[in-house]
Amino acid sequence: MVKIIEPSVEIFTPLNGTEILKHLERCARNCYKSEDKITDESAPKMIKKLIDMGHEAMIEHFTISLKIIADTGVLKDITRHRLVSFAVESTRYCLYSKDKFGNEISVMKPVNIQEGTPEYEVWLNCMKEIEKSYLKMAELGCKADACRMLLPHSTKSEIIMTANLREWRHVLRLRTAPAAHPSVQQIMKMVLKEFKQKIPVVFDDIPLIEDEAVAA
Repeated sequence: MVKIIEPSVEIFTPLNGTEILKHLERCARNCYKSEDKITDESAPKMIKKLIDMGHEAMIEHFTISLKIIADTGVLKDITRHRLVSFAVESTRYCLYSKDKFGNEISVMKPVNIQEGTPEYEVWLNCMKEIEKSYLKMAELGCKADACRMLLPHSTKSEIIMTANLREWRHVLRLRTAPAAHPSVQQIMKMVLKEFKQKIPVVFDDIPLIEDEAVAA
């Protein structure tokens, strides 16, 4: 039976927003040799000023890793970003007919196809047929790198994504915008919401419209 998965985000890097801002301030003040101006309250004002000035090179001095569970279409979009490191679940080596994978393929529930509609039934039936064919190829002795030729864009992909704060700002500005694919918007709005909650100032100017990426 095809396993249908909801998207999720897990942040691997411990995030203490106050300490992150202090770290960035210490790095930035080295440029001006103004370390003597550091106080308990100076970091937020300093970092906001840097961002407002466009001097974002200074926020490259902190990096965040997180785990995204999304579909292969999302993977294709986000791996276009060059200043990011990725570690991705390999369909070449993961053979989903094995017990460790539940003898099934896992697919992401589509955000742009409403469950219960005729369109959703067409999608679901297609996923079931793909799984049957995948398991049949595995039964015939095909390796994962051959079986994966059947896998659709909906296939679940577990992605470790690492970038510095400047690049995260760039990614999130692009991938939460209305022009981004609904599935990408959905997952990146989760990321942006987490960052806004955990890190002051750095992401305040990037708008978060949580209800935009909904099923059509």
